[in-house]
Amino acid sequence: MMTDEELIQKLEESTINAQHHQLETLRSILLHNGKVSYLQSFKDKGDPADPATFTRVVPLSSYEDYVDYINQMADGKHDPNHPLLSVDPLLCFFYSSGTSCMKQKLIPYYDSNLSKAASFIGHRGSVAVLQRLFPPRPDVNKILWFLYADNITTTKCGLKVMAASSYPLQSGKATPQQLAAFSSPLEVIIGSHVEHQMYCHLLCGLRKLEVIDGISTPYAIGLIKAFGLLESKWEQLCDDLGHGFPSYEISEVAMREAVSNTLGGPQPELANRIRLVCEGKNWGGIVNRLWPNIRYIRCVTTGSMKQYYQKLKYYAGEVPILGGDYFASECCVGINLDIMQPPETTQFVMLPTAAYFEFLPFNMNEDNDVGEETVDLSNVEVGKMYEVIVTTHRGFYRYRLGDVVRVVGFHNSSPQVEFVMRAPKTPAEILTEKDLISAVEDFQLALRGAMRIEIVEFASFLDQESSPKQLKVFVEVQEESDFLEDKLEESVAIFRSCISSLESGLGALYKVQRDKGQLGNLLIFILRPGAFDQLSELAIKNGAPASQYKPPKILRNHEVVKFLEQLAFVSVSLDG
Repeated sequence: MMTDEELIQKLEESTINAQHHQLETLRSILLHNGKVSYLQSFKDKGDPADPATFTRVVPLSSYEDYVDYINQMADGKHDPNHPLLSVDPLLCFFYSSGTSCMKQKLIPYYDSNLSKAASFIGHRGSVAVLQRLFPPRPDVNKILWFLYADNITTTKCGLKVMAASSYPLQSGKATPQQLAAFSSPLEVIIGSHVEHQMYCHLLCGLRKLEVIDGISTPYAIGLIKAFGLLESKWEQLCDDLGHGFPSYEISEVAMREAVSNTLGGPQPELANRIRLVCEGKNWGGIVNRLWPNIRYIRCVTTGSMKQYYQKLKYYAGEVPILGGDYFASECCVGINLDIMQPPETTQFVMLPTAAYFEFLPFNMNEDNDVGEETVDLSNVEVGKMYEVIVTTHRGFYRYRLGDVVRVVGFHNSSPQVEFVMRAPKTPAEILTEKDLISAVEDFQLALRGAMRIEIVEFASFLDQESSPKQLKVFVEVQEESDFLEDKLEESVAIFRSCISSLESGLGALYKVQRDKGQLGNLLIFILRPGAFDQLSELAIKNGAPASQYKPPKILRNHEVVKFLEQLAFVSVSLDG
């Protein structure tokens, strides 16, 4: 087993001659999987397994290009002697974390030694970077990890489908040392009711408050929900600690018993201590006041998660919020070597041995044109934006990951990138995630100057069936906001007066089409508090992994739009 320093040294070495490692990675992928059906379907154009001709013969691909192959594997209708995407044994499928539609993508997970070796450097390197900053402490050694590893389904042929983060726990691959680091027992993590699991994570984390070293979850939204639950349930949590068992709302027998064992009987002194902290209802800096020995919070705060960063900082107080890495369900992409940076300056070093990377120049012009000519890792230009293309050890070839990054520099010879946004799905899209987030931030500032209102969540939808097309923006307001139904006229008037600040931030494509009359009036739906929580529950019920759920920003699914429209209590247009 390599030491942390040896791992970091190996990471460094891989970035020194990044292009060499990239060509070796592509060569090993094609040597191993060059005869699979997907690649061989392009052989009339040349040799798809030859690294020299690969990018000329094999076209760029998206998930839709793999759906038939994936469905055949999921249904057990493929011939094992003629592998479709990889020659390695198929172990299971991972859910993607996409949430703009209700149907989850299935990502095949193969038993690939090459991929394991590539992933090891990323995942273990990430741990090494963390432990270099925060060396392990023998007496304060627990992580309050809001992890939900349930929602396991099976395909027609009996293969399991799960979140990538669930795999080590569901497959029995998690080591005893890893399990011992969690403040919650395994029964909580693999429970089947997300809010009950979240509650039990908090309860176990409070029981062990003296030995909590860090708090972690895949995405920032997970911690916002957890601290929101703490705000609303702190009295019940104290009661449960005092009684020594969870409330009867927690109905799963295995979870109840495991949590009761973790509590170790009634804890009246601890309950009173926590009650004194919480009864003032001052939630700013609550993390350090409840967990006195905590050193960090860790989660992804870039991209669409950036909107939650300020709220998370409010809860965290002086406790540093560490950035996550750039790992996708399909493969590891980049590692964050400076995890103390805030989201706006977070950068990722591309991992040259994790996959073969190409970069598709991205420039949203008036026609939203994107070409097909990629550049390799050594030919990217600092300051330019690119869509990331991956060829992986596990069956994706020149696959559009759907992420847009900006190259900000180089670490040795490997590009350093910042995550910009999710790429538009079609040329017809006129609004990016980044523009929407920025526009809503401006809108919120304008609203704060006019009334007491807090936007807690939002999304947009381009209705292309109306004539002219119309952009709909859905905003959920906080329960304590002044936007009251009994003062609706007054509230709507103030709201309408601020809409121009939202519209002016929606980006160049929106403005061009609006000026040309190709877009109708902007329409804003104001949603009842809890609307996006209801959408989250629906998505999880339909298969979205709870640990990886990200509220969608750009909606593309008509069912989701209809669902949110039904939860609106008023709609407001700029022109009445």
